[in-house]
Amino acid sequence: MLVAAFVGLRFIHFATLMVIFGCALFSAWLAPPSLQPLLRQYFHRLQRCCLWLAALSAALMFAVQSGMMGEGWQDAVRPAIWQAALTTQTGVVLAGQIALAGLALGVALLQPRQQGKVLLLVVLQFVLAAGIGHAAMREGVPGVLQRGNQTVHLLCAALWLGGLLPVLFCMHLARGPSRAAAIAAMMRFSWFGHFAVAGVILTGLFNTLFIHGFAVPWDSRWGQWLVMKCAFVALMVVIALTNRYVLVPRLSLKNDAAQQRFIALTWAEIGFGALVLAAVSLFATWEPF
Repeated sequence: MLVAAFVGLRFIHFATLMVIFGCALFSAWLAPPSLQPLLRQYFHRLQRCCLWLAALSAALMFAVQSGMMGEGWQDAVRPAIWQAALTTQTGVVLAGQIALAGLALGVALLQPRQQGKVLLLVVLQFVLAAGIGHAAMREGVPGVLQRGNQTVHLLCAALWLGGLLPVLFCMHLARGPSRAAAIAAMMRFSWFGHFAVAGVILTGLFNTLFIHGFAVPWDSRWGQWLVMKCAFVALMVVIALTNRYVLVPRLSLKNDAAQQRFIALTWAEIGFGALVLAAVSLFATWEPF
């Protein structure tokens, strides 16, 4: 039960961080200045909710991890076990994520216009997250390279998946007076999205090589779930390419059917992204053999 709780909390934590990242990225950088206040206002409640969930899930993951170190649920709430957890790399990372999540929440509550600060604090949480799990299995220079690769992997995934909700909102705005600014924001995201998609694929490949080399155990449970994750990512790539190179050129013609297909496919892309995140949250807790 503790492992299942940790998997669920891990999914919630990374999902909320990606939503926060995408909203802050659009509000602070990708969207034209004229559109940024509207984006902040629209995603204000969602971002606050996700910030609360990110902080709470980080705290609960630390408690559950303490229980896993001890003898069960009763040790998850024992301060003595918490102190012992802080002597481990995982415990230190989770404690750092609690602190950063709390800071990000404070900035959003007290300085909601400072989306750049929120973005930076979320980036730091992804950097910390790269220091635990399979990405922390090596020491020395190989370990630094592996954790650096994992950091890039997480940030590329956050840009890609986290940016999809703002894209849907911009698509809605493209039907009104903010059409030019909304299209500019979507096109800028599309340009950087190419690098994000390529980054996810390449760093994912390097992650597999770091963990298993060329001898991936495809007949193991870990290898089979990795294949399933790759299949979901491939579907997301197909959808992204269809949206960008088939439907986007038709949007300039104010084609309502193209807009509806774009919206439907983007929601499908979000769904597959959630499945990828769920799969990773699960098999990241397994031994890779």
